[in-house]
Amino acid sequence: MEYELTRTDSGLIQVPAGLKGVAAAQTSIGSVRGSEGFYHYRQYDASALARTESVEAVWHLLLNGELPESPEVAAEFARSIGRQREVTVAAEVVDAVAVATTAPHLGLIALLPLVARNVGASIDQSPSERQQVATAIAAAVPTLLAATYRRRKGLDVIHPDPSLGHAADWIRMATGVVVSEQRARMVEAYLTSTIDHGFNASTFASRVVTSTGADFVSAICAGVGALSGPLHGGAPALALSMIEEIGDPQNTETWLKQRLDRGEKIMGFGHAVYRADDPRSTMLREVAVAHGGDLVERAVEIESRILSYLEQWKPDSKIVTNVEFYAGIVLYLAGLPADLFTSTFTVSRVIGWSAHVCEQADNNKIIRPSAIYVGPEPRGSE
Repeated sequence: MEYELTRTDSGLIQVPAGLKGVAAAQTSIGSVRGSEGFYHYRQYDASALARTESVEAVWHLLLNGELPESPEVAAEFARSIGRQREVTVAAEVVDAVAVATTAPHLGLIALLPLVARNVGASIDQSPSERQQVATAIAAAVPTLLAATYRRRKGLDVIHPDPSLGHAADWIRMATGVVVSEQRARMVEAYLTSTIDHGFNASTFASRVVTSTGADFVSAICAGVGALSGPLHGGAPALALSMIEEIGDPQNTETWLKQRLDRGEKIMGFGHAVYRADDPRSTMLREVAVAHGGDLVERAVEIESRILSYLEQWKPDSKIVTNVEFYAGIVLYLAGLPADLFTSTFTVSRVIGWSAHVCEQADNNKIIRPSAIYVGPEPRGSE
């Protein structure tokens, strides 16, 4: 959809609510082509990477501009990530944060400053220094999330195993289970597919804070705050709950009509950008179907029925299945409980945030838009 450029009497450019359709910056990290059903990281098809590459390889790509040039480079980068997962916070501090916060990812706002002290303003650092800080902070996130989650449950903290891949170690630290290679790969496909996705709310929030000259931790915490909203990071659990609530796929139309009549949002469907199939959903559907089972069979049929009904309900709109619908299924089948879904998204997206913080700081200009005042005229202004 094209928007006409209009200006107010004071010369301000008027843009759509939510900045929809507005290009707010330039980036070489990646982009989303919603009308094509395509997104990419750097010069690579992102969904193709998710099918074949490790989290660490894509991490290397976002920070350095290329995939590791050899197996040796890839292995050393992965070892470096593993070593940097080994962070320590006093047990009493983790316990206090676990009790005080409502979800593990919100505990990051309290814990990250403790493991990344004195990092300094990102705009005052060299590009190589920024990359080092970026890697260290993103590597620490699953360790802190898992520790907070387990202490909330009254369970012992499980320390990192740097010999494991990032996905496998996240599952182990959070759940206490060493999963099969197949299940670790399922989570890795999800993590890799969600590392970055254009100027979404949390990524934009991180860049706005970076633009002020703030330190790296503050920028990442801004991303966490944006991610706490159910419209951004919480939908996989809600989509999985929806599938369980529907139960028999033959109940789909009745269940759906009741929700739509009440004006409720259908989790797992519709997207702000995609007008063709969401490639992340397509990839995760493949992962789910390859695993198989009753849940997957019901989900596939429920998805088909919902899409058919939505097409009749809004024939002029293209409503697609988004990433959350199959994300919840894949993560659940891999052994992660629903209350860890948003934390798992955080493990992934913090890698993208860190790349964007580096890019923003590399060529910084403070992000400072204006607002159009619509309130009553101030007294005495006439």
